[in-house]
Amino acid sequence: MQLTHDHHETRRTLERWIDDHVNPHVDDWEAAGIFPAHELFGSLGKLGLLGIDKPEAYGGLGLDYSYSAVMAEALGRIKCGGVPMAIGVQTDMCTPALAKHGSDALREAFLRPAISGEMVGCLGVSEPGAGSDVAAIRTRARTDGGDYVIDGAKMWITNGTQADFCCLLVNTGDGPAHRNKSLVVVPMDAPGVSVARKFDKIGMRSSDTAQLHFDAVRVPQHHRIGEENMSFVYQMEQFQYERLWAGLNTVGTLRRALAATLDYTRAREVFGRPVAAHQWVGFTLAGYEAELEALAALCWRGVEMVVAGEDATRLATMAKLKAGRLTREMADGCLQFWGGMGYAEESEISRIFRDGRLTAIGGGADEVMLQILTKFMGSDRGQA
Repeated sequence: MQLTHDHHETRRTLERWIDDHVNPHVDDWEAAGIFPAHELFGSLGKLGLLGIDKPEAYGGLGLDYSYSAVMAEALGRIKCGGVPMAIGVQTDMCTPALAKHGSDALREAFLRPAISGEMVGCLGVSEPGAGSDVAAIRTRARTDGGDYVIDGAKMWITNGTQADFCCLLVNTGDGPAHRNKSLVVVPMDAPGVSVARKFDKIGMRSSDTAQLHFDAVRVPQHHRIGEENMSFVYQMEQFQYERLWAGLNTVGTLRRALAATLDYTRAREVFGRPVAAHQWVGFTLAGYEAELEALAALCWRGVEMVVAGEDATRLATMAKLKAGRLTREMADGCLQFWGGMGYAEESEISRIFRDGRLTAIGGGADEVMLQILTKFMGSDRGQA
């Protein structure tokens, strides 16, 4: 895809913001296990970057998806994985369905402040007994007058301890699992909503990840996004954006990993010459660069399809799968070339190694991506 001057200016604006507002504080946020989401999102919202492809009527910039893709890739400049992931949840995971299918009143109440950064959002899909198997969720919303009354629990919720609202996937009917689900916007200060625990993770440490409980939580039925019982479809649409985001952000992150490893291996000497001068090291890093460019091309082909209004599920799934596999290969291989320093907390590559392991799990595990791709093989859509 040919990027324009405006695309590059968007990237430069974001990179300046990262250098000024994020990277100087990353180490402190990693140590604390949380970052100030409202402060940071408010700063980013003033630049218009939380609503790049969202409607202008609600404070967005109204640009096409390619600009969001530029942002996803550029966020790889941040020297941790947790903050980019939290931003991605706000822009590409908990708000696409709201922006596309939400009522005017619902978008005014929640999308506008999400775009400005006044509100932090989260997405509630995974459960203690249903991770990648979205059809198996058990959280239920029963009708009572003009309200939904919600009972259940959600697991692995990014932004869960800081969020102001949750786009919550619930069962609202008794029909087949693919036709009985609705997305409902739940204010996190509603009675009955509680944070059961905040997880201590091996990576993504600056991103808060929570288990949430919903005990007889009452919200108006007009907080439902779109038609009742249609949100399995809406969530599959959101996964398309989430998985492309994961691939694009991986491209940015792994380019940073490769650049840092090249710098280190050129400066570090073993057996009388730089580590990078050894043929095996050079060949390996060259191979990584080739694989990285292949991932980028795959992601951007998916972006082109989204911009053209085509279904990019197949390519988004491939991008997510490739991103998880390449992250494991590159992060581990690059760390090896750092030697003992790569195993130290202070090294940039060690954080990429820890944070990147989630890529093959979150947003649908590798095995689920393969299952989806298997279904596409031989189908008419699979030939696209």
